[in-house]
Amino acid sequence: MTKKAIVLLADGFEEVEAVTPIDYLRRAGVDVTIAAITDSLNVKGRWGGLKVTADITLTEIAKQGTGGWDAVILPGGMPGAENLAASKETGALLKSMAAESKLICAICASPAVVLSPLGLLKGKKFTCYPGMEEKVKDGEWSDDRVAVDGNVITSRGAGTAGEFAIAIIEKLIDKAAAQKIADAVLL
Repeated sequence: MTKKAIVLLADGFEEVEAVTPIDYLRRAGVDVTIAAITDSLNVKGRWGGLKVTADITLTEIAKQGTGGWDAVILPGGMPGAENLAASKETGALLKSMAAESKLICAICASPAVVLSPLGLLKGKKFTCYPGMEEKVKDGEWSDDRVAVDGNVITSRGAGTAGEFAIAIIEKLIDKAAAQKIADAVLL
């Protein structure tokens, strides 16, 4: 059975943190859906040059429910992470997926800015962009490049995006599939 992941994009997302997981997961055979949190399918990256056309809007996903996805992935970047956090639909999707023990993956600012206010890091080992851990009051911060705790995977930033994506593949599929992609991209 093919695994399915959804990547949520908001204007101001960190490009490498979004594109790397999308690419690596697709190479591993994961069905990746890109969802814009606004009603427009066109989302602008943090640095302004990269524009991504999403497959679907979060409003459309909210109507479908969470049954179709095995993982949700949140890139960081500012103001992308803040825009994700401000979206009630994003919060509802994350809470629903967490309640179903689906994989919740966030990188850079998103663990602190998006997951923590929703209580999704409570008692969990996590990592994030340096300095952002101060915003998290109920998680266990780690300076690891990628932290995996149960159904939550977090990572530090753009420089760890490849390792983040490989950790997601390992959890969704298996270690052999993750290693195959890591080898193929020379990670």
